[in-house]
Amino acid sequence: MEKDMENGYSNAGAAPVKAPQDGAASAAVLLRRGLKTFLAKDIKGFVELCDVNVVFGFPFAPDEASRKIVGRTAIYDYLKDYPSIIDLKKTRTMTIYATDHPQLAIAEWSVSGQVIGNGNPYEMSYATFVTFNNGLIVNYREYWNPAAFMAAMNGTMF
Repeated sequence: MEKDMENGYSNAGAAPVKAPQDGAASAAVLLRRGLKTFLAKDIKGFVELCDVNVVFGFPFAPDEASRKIVGRTAIYDYLKDYPSIIDLKKTRTMTIYATDHPQLAIAEWSVSGQVIGNGNPYEMSYATFVTFNNGLIVNYREYWNPAAFMAAMNGTMF
C-alpha cells in the first residue's frame, strides 16, 4: 500500500501503477499529479494540465450551466475562485485506479475543509473519471453529492 504522507491518503486496493512501455506517464500517474496540483490550490497549474478543448462534466451539479464546461479558459473561469470559497484542509482518502483503457484513470477521494464565507464544514467524497491524450486531460467527469454541497454552501452557488 502506497501512502502519501504529505496529504494523508493511500491507494490501498488500487492496481499497481506501471509506466507504459513507450515511456509516457500512465493515466493513473497523470491523474494523481492533476489532483495533487488542484489540492495544492494551484488552479492555474491544474488548468495547464488540460487540453485547450478539454470537456469537464459535473453531472450532479445543482446548476445546469456547470454540468458541462468546455475549454481550458472556461474551466479556469469556473475554478479560479474555488480556493477563496472552500478551504480544503485535508484529503481524507484517495485511491487511484488504472484501467484497461490506457488513457483512462479513476479516482475515489474525499476531502475535509471549510466554506470560507459561512464557516460551515465541507465534507465531500468524489468519484472522478479522467481521460488523457498526449499527457493532457481531455475529458474530466466528476460525481459528488449535490445535497451535501448545497448544505455546506447554505444554498449559495459556487
